[in-house]
Amino acid sequence: QVQLVESGGGLAQPGGSLRLSCAASRNIFSMSMAWYRQAPGKQRELVAGIRSGGNKNYEDSVKGRFTIPRDNAKNTVYLQMNNLKPEDTAVYYCSAGVLWGRNDYWGQGTQVTVSS
Repeated sequence: QVQLVESGGGLAQPGGSLRLSCAASRNIFSMSMAWYRQAPGKQRELVAGIRSGGNKNYEDSVKGRFTIPRDNAKNTVYLQMNNLKPEDTAVYYCSAGVLWGRNDYWGQGTQVTVSS
């Protein structure tokens, strides 16, 4: 079992930045990690993912603005969000999987609101 705890959400102005953290209860070096988001009335979508080997992928609308670094020593993965836009407003969820494409564990979510 892996417990995931997200933090770092909140209110940001358009063009601003936030960094989300996802702290795992145990070592995640062999796991694929990802951030998803779900806006009101919309389906949950993949925002960014990072494989155990370090390969990353991003949803098209966040490319060049978001990054997904991981710190295996701290059992933590981050979502650095820059140049935020109102359409980034959503609840952001962290997931962990034993294989790429699997979401075996989920965090509880953290709200991100982008508004002036």
